[in-house]
Order: sequence, then structure tokens, then C-alpha cells
Amino acid sequence: MNTFFKPVDVQSLLNKSNLVKGTVLGDKVQSFVDGMANNESPSYSVNETAQLLLEIREELLTEKRSLARLQLLDISLKLEELLFQNAPNWEPTSVSGQLEKICALATASVGAGYLELWEWEQISGTLSKFNQDQLSLAELTQVLETARAAVEWSAAMVKANYQEVVNVYTAFEPKAYAFIDDRIRGSVALHLGQSVGNLGDFIAKESALTNKVMDVANQSTFRGLNPGYAFGELVVVDGSSEDIEVSADKIYIFQRSPSDLKPVAGIATVAEGNMVSHVQLLARNLGIPNAALSDANLQSLKKYDGTRVFYAVSNKGNVIIKPEAQMTDQERGLFVKKERNTDKIEVPVEKIQLGNTDVLNMRDVDASDSGALCGPKAANLGQLKKMFPEQVVEGLVIPFGIFRDHMDQQMPGENSSYWEYLNAMFVEAERMRNADVSEPEVENYQLRQLETLRGAIKKMPLKEDFMNQLESKFKSVLGSDFGKIPVFLRSDTNMEDLKEFTGAGLNLTLFNVLDKEKVLEGIKDVWASPYTERSFKWRQVYLLNPENVFPSILVIPSVDVDYSGVLITKGINSGNNKDLTVAFSRGAGGAVDGQSAETYTIYNSNGYRLLAPAREPMYNTLPATGGTGKKAATFQNRVVNEKNMTEIKTLAKTIRETLPKETNSEYEGAYDVELGFKEDKLWLFQIRPFVENKKALSSGYLESITPKINTEKEISLSSKL
Repeated sequence: MNTFFKPVDVQSLLNKSNLVKGTVLGDKVQSFVDGMANNESPSYSVNETAQLLLEIREELLTEKRSLARLQLLDISLKLEELLFQNAPNWEPTSVSGQLEKICALATASVGAGYLELWEWEQISGTLSKFNQDQLSLAELTQVLETARAAVEWSAAMVKANYQEVVNVYTAFEPKAYAFIDDRIRGSVALHLGQSVGNLGDFIAKESALTNKVMDVANQSTFRGLNPGYAFGELVVVDGSSEDIEVSADKIYIFQRSPSDLKPVAGIATVAEGNMVSHVQLLARNLGIPNAALSDANLQSLKKYDGTRVFYAVSNKGNVIIKPEAQMTDQERGLFVKKERNTDKIEVPVEKIQLGNTDVLNMRDVDASDSGALCGPKAANLGQLKKMFPEQVVEGLVIPFGIFRDHMDQQMPGENSSYWEYLNAMFVEAERMRNADVSEPEVENYQLRQLETLRGAIKKMPLKEDFMNQLESKFKSVLGSDFGKIPVFLRSDTNMEDLKEFTGAGLNLTLFNVLDKEKVLEGIKDVWASPYTERSFKWRQVYLLNPENVFPSILVIPSVDVDYSGVLITKGINSGNNKDLTVAFSRGAGGAVDGQSAETYTIYNSNGYRLLAPAREPMYNTLPATGGTGKKAATFQNRVVNEKNMTEIKTLAKTIRETLPKETNSEYEGAYDVELGFKEDKLWLFQIRPFVENKKALSSGYLESITPKINTEKEISLSSKL
């Protein structure tokens, strides 16, 4: 301990860095050393160390000599060590002092490489308000949110750089998994997180927006993402979640949620991914409580693994997790057993047209064909093609009727067609329920039958007329011979994008398929995908008649975009319906699969706010030879540029004003748009309604735990902590 806490001698290090002496940065280091000799206060030390760290990072590349750069890096590392030692000694007593310390530690995080310089430009103004006399509660809360974000981004930077290799080592030495946590806790991010937690505790008292999560410390780092409530066994997963078998009646705490998450009662994650991923949209749609927490919070909750708890997230984002024994009568009443069809919706089948067995040109379908000829992906993209012809690719649509026609073929090994086999399964399941067979047993029977059906569909013979149509339409519509142009095959069922159910990401999309045989196999794989365990279980949660699900397929040429993502025509974070939310990742398929995406609120008034930077170390490319490639990402430059922002804002305005008119729709809600940019040209890939859970938003219980906050309340920064 004496060795570790031995004071850092920067002067001796400078004396050894002979190439740095006499340079601009060398003079700054000497000035720092002289100042430290004359002022030993912790606040001075932390502020000056942080500023020098930042200056070294900003100016390092101006030094062209490689050995001199290494000497500067050695000095930078010693400065980090010095700051780590001195930060605990600065103990602010006022709000102003706490804000100043947070700003200094965030500055140091940039200098030490945990935040990028462009990210600091986005947040430094918000974190530099400590010299003001007072701030409103709303302004102070924004400072807290921004500071909390800086902590999360710093931790995500460590994970982005080390997670892959840590996973390799963990496979044969489980203790290696602790490396990332040790790395974060041994950095300036530790002290920044503690300071942010102290500010959060103060604001919680002033606003009454308090979390009540068991007896864990630093509760201000919990924040709700989706409102809802749940009751069940708490499962804390400290490690990879990809191989975890989840249960619909349990509440899960993950480092990062699995990309193919099956239904759960509730969820909270350290790495939230992004707020518009398919998993997040499903959770929001189904009223599943969803929150973000710190890694330290997860560690504190591990002792409650296996405990039955009540979990709720309010409309304002405060979080409650408490043992079953502490539940009130009102909370217990929320889980009184209901009939199977309560709160479920029915898939509309009255207008479905199963007689059409022609492969369609996407230009010939529009929004009115959704649920009739095809699913909403194809219908809405056809609509967008009419409205934005230069921003939408050509496409083919394989309608419901072709799937249904193939399902009437004899199923191998059965005395029935594929379709008859499917319906017999649902009839038998209902008979079992009427005979009081337990629901888990009924579900297991259905899953076994669906596994058999899925395997049979994948081997199903395709009709000659259908394959001939594909040959012809590839040439006439897509402008290339079948098997010579890479395409996306997107599952597009009649159970997606309903008024109260999104179905986002439940079924299969195949990327960049080129070979003819692989396209034909892919069609059958997509037809089989609604019968996977994950897709079936999500439908069972919300649909009254999941047996009436028909897949169509949208076939569109690949666009090897530079970056892609999602636009929501609503400010999810701001709560303002006139704002926009955008999330982008580099490469194809950005943001939708839970990637750590660059996320913004674009304000209706003016300007925007960075909510999170991208932290995915790899991204997808779409080579002309088919398949997907992987490239390494760097974070020093932002993904979305100012020109893109302006174009997105114009697009959203056009969609809001014209889409309801073009489709004769009474829909007044927000839209969820998938898009990308290739050499700064905008491409549109999908549009659907943005579906939220009305029951959760209007819940009397959730309203009762949501505090009424006077955001205009003025807080003096001289107030004692």
C-alpha cells in the first residue's frame, strides 16, 4: 500500500523525458509541476491534472517524433495515477463544488481516452455550469444525466476495447471476466461515478424522484427506460447472456441483454444497447419494466439472485425493486390471475387474400395491401417508393398466397398437409387446456410440434411455377439475373405492426444473399421462422389467435451503407412528441439488434443532444460477392454528420405531414423508420407505427408511484450537499 500510494513525482519523469523538454507540451508539464509545488489543495491538483491530461491528448499528434510521443504517453499515465490518488481527497461541501469536481473528472476521462474529443465537445457546455449562482431543477437534472452518461460511456469504452479478448480468456479461466470491472474501477471513471452518485442523491432529495431498490448503495444510478411492473424470481447474470435460457415469469438483470431475447417478466441491463433496438421496442410495446443500472449496482444485487421480488418502473423513470414480503395489497392485486384473452388482441384476417400466388413488383403494392396481400414491411416500403422514389430501392414481394399454397402440399411422414398439421396442433393445445393440463405442459407440446413443422418447411419442395416467376421478376424488376445480385430476404407477417403490437425483430431477415440456391433455401427458412420458440412465445404473450399468422417475404437489393439506424418521430427521452429520436451504428443493420449505437434527441425547436456515442468495436459490411463482412470501428469521429441531421429532420416532417394523407389513415402516433446513408445519400428501408403500451402508460399504480416534480424550482449552487 505504501508503494501504491507513494506520491507521484512528475518532475522526475519529466527529467527522464529529454525529448519533451523545451517543446510546447513540455513547457506545460513544467508549468504544472511548478504550480503543484506551490498549491497542495486537492481541488487545485485534480483540476490542473485533468486539464494537462486533456492538453496532452489534444496535442499529442502534433509531436511528430515517435519516441517523444511515447514519453508524453508515459507522463499521461503518471498523471492518471496522480489524479486517482488525489481525487478522493477533494470532498466538496456544496453543489457548486460537486459540479466542479464532476467537470474536472469528466475532463480527465477525455484526457485518459475513456471519452472521445468530439463527445466532450457535445457535453462540456452542460458540465461547465458550476460557476453560476443557481440552476433550475430541470437544468440540474440535465447536468446529472449528462454526467451519468459520461460514466457509462467511459465504462463502455473499456468494454469495447477488451470484451472480445476477455471472452476468449474467460472460456478457460472464469476469473478473467473480472478484468473489465477491475480496469474500470482502477480508472478515473471510479471517482467520476462516485461523484455523480453523490449529486444524484442530492437531486433525488430535492425532486422526490427516488429509487427504492432493495438495500443497495448508490441508487441514483438506476434509471427507468420503459414503464411497467412485474413480479417474479430475480435472476442476476454477471457474464455473457447469450446462452441463458430465460423464463417468462422471471426478472433478469444482465450486463447486456441477449440479441434474441425471449419473453421475460422484467429486465434491467448495465449496457442498455440503445433505446430503439428491437428488444427495447418489444419491451416498450408489451409494458415490460426495463431499466439501466451501473455495474456496481449489478454486483450489489447478486446476493438477491433467486429472491422473489416486485419490480416497477414509473412513467418518470424511478425504479422500485423490493422483496415479496414488502409488497402492498395494491401491488399484489396487480397480479391476480386473468382469463387467457384478457388484454390480448386478435390478428385481423378478414381481408387476407390467399388466392394471389404471383410474385409482385413492390411498386404495385402500397399501405392498403398490408394484411391483405403481404405484411406491412413490403406494403409500407411500396408506399415509400411512391413518395420517395429516389430513396427506396426496387423490390419483389412474395405474398401470403404463395406461402399458403405451398403449405397445402403433403407433409412428409404425416397423413396431412403442412397446414392441417399446424392447425391440428392448435386444436390439440386447446383440448389440453380444457382438460386442465398445465400451461407449461401445453406450451412444451406446442413447441415440440412446431419444431417438427419448422424442420419440414425447411425441406419443403418449391413449386416450379414459383421458381420460374422468381427468375423472370429478378430480371425485369431488379435488373439482374437470379443469383447475380445480392438481396435481403425479410420476413413480413400479418402479425407485425398492429395497432397494439409491434412484433419487431421476431422473425428472420437474411442479409446479402447472392447464390440462387441459397436464396431458395432462405425463402423456406424465412417461412419457417414464425414457428421458432422465440417468435411463438412473444406472440403467445400478446395475441389471441397466434395460429392465424401468415408470412410474406420482401426481397430487396442490398445497399452497402456506410451507417444505418432508426428514426423515431418522437422524443423518447425528452417526452416531446414533436422531437425526434435517432440511433445509428456504422455499417449495415445498425441499431436494431441492440448495438451500442450513437443516439440523439433532435429538438423540434432547434439543435440536438447526444444521448450516447457508438461503442461497437466491429460493424457489418455487405460485399458484392454475398454474405457479410466485418470491419473494425474506431470512435474518434461521430457517425451521423450535421448534413445527415438536417436531412433526417426534413424527412420526418414530410412523413408526418404526408403519410397519413397518402394512406387515408387516421393514425396520429409516431413512426419507426429504418434508414441508412451511403456516401451521404439517404436510403429508406422500412417504416412502421411506433407502438407503446397504453396500459402501462395509463396505469393507475404507475401513476401513483410517479412523483409530481416542480422542474422550475431554483436550486442555489451554494446549497450544502
